[in-house]
Amino acid sequence: MKTALITGATSGIGLATAITLAENGFAIVLCGRNTKKLAELKDELSTVVPVETLAFDVRDKDIVATQIASLQAPFNEIDILINNAGNAHGLDPIDKGSIEDWDAMLDINVKGLLYVSNAIIPQMRDRKRGQIINIGSTAGKEVYPNGNVYCGSKHAVDAITTGMRLDLNPYGIRVGAVNPGLVETNFSEVRFKGDTERAEKVYQGYLALQAQDVADVILFAVTRPAHVNIADLTVMCTAQASSTVLKKEL
Repeated sequence: MKTALITGATSGIGLATAITLAENGFAIVLCGRNTKKLAELKDELSTVVPVETLAFDVRDKDIVATQIASLQAPFNEIDILINNAGNAHGLDPIDKGSIEDWDAMLDINVKGLLYVSNAIIPQMRDRKRGQIINIGSTAGKEVYPNGNVYCGSKHAVDAITTGMRLDLNPYGIRVGAVNPGLVETNFSEVRFKGDTERAEKVYQGYLALQAQDVADVILFAVTRPAHVNIADLTVMCTAQASSTVLKKEL
């Protein structure tokens, strides 16, 4: 049985992925900040597969390292790392942006991904096997108005993914990215800081991707034969042609 560690596992894409992988026979290490939700998920999924939880904020490199190092068998050998934790904060032009928002996006989306990867990669390198999937975004492929720092953080994920794949190639570690477009989760509510009405408008007039759609893509990637690596995959809903072209029904 392979073990997958998923960050941001208590909501959205991370939650859907955790459930989907558990249903398909993967042992799961659930990581997140919501301790209540982590406990509930562990109770639910433990009836299917072995499950462990780690409560940490990916921005805290010391706690990330300590928590991951605390894993005991059979969870101390991670076969699949899914770097899913990420957020968007604000949607402002660069001259009106919040430094706090910028810090949050760079700390979570870029540095947090690196902190978790740094804690997991050595064991994969020593075993000369493993798989890393970084959850990127179409925002890492093109920049849209007012996306500035968020797009920059996801462009960084795109570059880091390529760098990981190059550097870890000698050890047989598969590295890839799944880059979703518009996904109907709590993403926009976080971006707009609890403005539910504004967040809901993002998804009106068309059928956006659902978290399960992305989880299905991740499942496909992690169930390929060992000689197959899904290096870079972009998935959008049919209504979306780019970050700025979206067919909505009036």
